[in-house]
Amino acid sequence: MDDIPLPLQALKGRGAASNPEGRFESIRHHAEDDGWQSRLLDEAAPRPRTEVTEEQARSVITRNDSPDIHFSQALNPYRGCEHGCIYCFARPSHSYLNLSPGLDFETKLRAKSNLAEVLRHELARPGYTVSPINIGSNTDPYQPVERRWKLTRAALEVLAECRHPCTIVTKNAMVERDLDILAPMARANLVQVFVSVNSLDNHLAAKLEPRASAPHRRIQAIRALADAGVPVGVLVAPIIPALNDSDMEAVLEQAADAGARCAGYTTLRLPYELKALFREWLALHVPQRAAHVMSLVQQMHGGKDYDSNFATRMRGQGVFAELIRRRFDVACRKHGFSRTRELWMDTTQFVPPRKPSPQGQLF
Repeated sequence: MDDIPLPLQALKGRGAASNPEGRFESIRHHAEDDGWQSRLLDEAAPRPRTEVTEEQARSVITRNDSPDIHFSQALNPYRGCEHGCIYCFARPSHSYLNLSPGLDFETKLRAKSNLAEVLRHELARPGYTVSPINIGSNTDPYQPVERRWKLTRAALEVLAECRHPCTIVTKNAMVERDLDILAPMARANLVQVFVSVNSLDNHLAAKLEPRASAPHRRIQAIRALADAGVPVGVLVAPIIPALNDSDMEAVLEQAADAGARCAGYTTLRLPYELKALFREWLALHVPQRAAHVMSLVQQMHGGKDYDSNFATRMRGQGVFAELIRRRFDVACRKHGFSRTRELWMDTTQFVPPRKPSPQGQLF
């Protein structure tokens, strides 16, 4: 029998609709229709559940030397992200675990359960050079599983104890939970939070970012952070042409009204397996616009789905990319936003963590 591809179906609460093999896997799978109308039978099957596996990390601080990223150190408590954002540039990283960048990325997670212990060890190393650590550069530190694992909070407790500066990037209002740590750090100029909001359309967000906080809830989180004295910015990221770019000015206006001090943006990036996953999502959710969206994406990347050039990968190039840049700059000037790279934190207060002693500490 010839192979017959089974029709894909959107899964409620999930961004991806399939589990394509990662680029490092040696085994390939294919679906075949056996005549039993399997798609109809599968409708009664339970939706894929989130599974979290403990990981004993050997190191937790990663270093970055990419010229288009404005931090040199990062920390990610989790591998994979339950938010399920279909556009997430981190999806292909799941291939290194021999897992799929599709559904596996949002359902088969790894939690670095010894994160606080290893972080404390790395900060105590002789010769450690202080530089702000970004939390959430790859996967969201406040994704839903953080409610149980509390690894992000554990990392913040260590950083606050050592008076080490950090930045946080999230699209989850759960960040409000840690205001008791963030507010004192902010008073010492040791923390800045960036909340990602790329649309105000709840219906679109529910499909693009199915388990992230709703857009209006993220705006509320910006207000809560600002009211608590925590420097907060908004990231309009990613901007997807003909899908959410029309909301850019409205996002910046609401974020400014909520108390955001700075703003940044990136355009859609589709590295490795993400190209096929995003095309699949377009075909399922906005088939009438799919070709137009991809045409504009390619126009911003020199005729390709993705261009890895450091100079252009974040912002794109060409007429449409230039239009986005000008619109963004006009809106930022209107609302008095500074650019994210102009922010500054104090690195002079750092105190290396002490080794635990059975006798406790006198001073």
